[in-house]
Amino acid sequence: MNQDGAALPSNVPVAVIGAGTMGSGIALVAARAGHPVLLHDAAPGAIQRGVDGLRRDLDRLVDKGKMSAQERDAQLGRITALPNIDDIGPAGFVIEAIVEDFGVKRDLFRRIEAAVAPDAILSTNTSSLSVTALAAVLDRPERFLGVHFFNPAPILPLVEIVSGHVTTPAVAATAFATCLAWGKTPVHCRSTPGFIVNRVARPFYGEALRLIAEGAATPATLDAILREAGGFRMGPCELMDLIGHDVNYAVTRTVWELLFQDPRYKPSLVQKELVDSRQLGRKTGRGFYDYSKGAAPPVADDAPAGPRPSRVVIEGDLGPAAALAGLGQAAGLSVETRDGAGVIRIDGVALALTDGRSATARFAAEGGPEVLFDLALDYGTAKRIAVAAADQAPSGACAAAAGFFQALGKRVSVLDDAPGLVVMRTVAMLINEAADAAHQKVGSVADIDLSMLKGVNYPRGPLAWCDALGAPRVAAVIDALAHAYGEDRYRTAPLLRRHALTGRRFHAA
Repeated sequence: MNQDGAALPSNVPVAVIGAGTMGSGIALVAARAGHPVLLHDAAPGAIQRGVDGLRRDLDRLVDKGKMSAQERDAQLGRITALPNIDDIGPAGFVIEAIVEDFGVKRDLFRRIEAAVAPDAILSTNTSSLSVTALAAVLDRPERFLGVHFFNPAPILPLVEIVSGHVTTPAVAATAFATCLAWGKTPVHCRSTPGFIVNRVARPFYGEALRLIAEGAATPATLDAILREAGGFRMGPCELMDLIGHDVNYAVTRTVWELLFQDPRYKPSLVQKELVDSRQLGRKTGRGFYDYSKGAAPPVADDAPAGPRPSRVVIEGDLGPAAALAGLGQAAGLSVETRDGAGVIRIDGVALALTDGRSATARFAAEGGPEVLFDLALDYGTAKRIAVAAADQAPSGACAAAAGFFQALGKRVSVLDDAPGLVVMRTVAMLINEAADAAHQKVGSVADIDLSMLKGVNYPRGPLAWCDALGAPRVAAVIDALAHAYGEDRYRTAPLLRRHALTGRRFHAA
């Protein structure tokens, strides 16, 4: 182990325990970096299956001309089967990637510790179990940490370097530097439930599940809005189908239970029903969507064509939606600007960006606007905008709003009147969770944003997104959700509240 945080030399053997998809992928990452790799799995035939899977993947790269046959053979040649775990002694770095069962992992690490050298680094790839608790069963818990790769390990760059309560800084620094030398993007974090990614990402799934439970929109419509307006690579429903609802539900439940049933992480009955019925997503052929052969692809609900506006009046500052004025002019609309409270008036109908309240509640408090529209990552490139009308709105209000956005070249999804709509609500809750993680020193501001960019491919780090929207706006959205639902789930994180009061940014301008 290097006290200065230098990477382990490539001649140091790396042992990977677990030859499934994740373990074999980690083995390939280490072998690719030049390390001799000892691959162990207790299940008969699992090591050979893991190596055969790697060979198939590398053969495809060779066939595509992205790798030479010699390099393929060299990488696979560095991976050696380790049938007996008690022969793990030569390993200087051990990475465990077996079943998420605390008792099984505990017993495994007791055997490993007895077999390796005193300065060997021991690590777990767990995504949700406590690194501190696992370390506590060892005689030398200070050399134990989490090294959490994301699947598929050879492709996804992020690795969370998770320090337990007694992990020495030198061990974490060496693991960090080693993963960096392996071509990964490591981040430091504390051993808390969900670490960074699986904690901060919970609202991405949780808010979609809640909107489905409330009948605000179909899964296909929610996915389309978050992809085509929010800029996310995948929508939450299709992503849960890909991950597997059993896995996603289990992580949510684990985080919720380990955080003493904090309502922010409360599991959804919608997802529980899918798990109970074994509709787990792609792996069972059915989840939110039907994956059987010949099944029709999911289709988002699109508003019918609305009337093209004869006159558009933009009153005041539209904030994050300011680009709509220029887009309207570029589309050939008659656009007039004047002072006001951030409202767009279209042929007698008032539109405004959601502030977290439902359109009905806002109309009751202020006498308008009739229609609210959702946040977009970039209104210029967004392909879809979501809108919702107040219950008090006259007939034709949604058609007028749809006609405006359709004139700008957007598809329009009309939602039931849900507080915060979809993108604004989801992004605000992601920001709130990230702010709380920063406040509790789970990770640094920079590492939290980097984790969400590299670990789950978000279009923008949540805290950078907060800086773009302004902390006062985000806090106001969370407050409005809290008022609408009357639940502690929607409580504003203390650090976000402080930034809202001072105008301070998370990242330096």
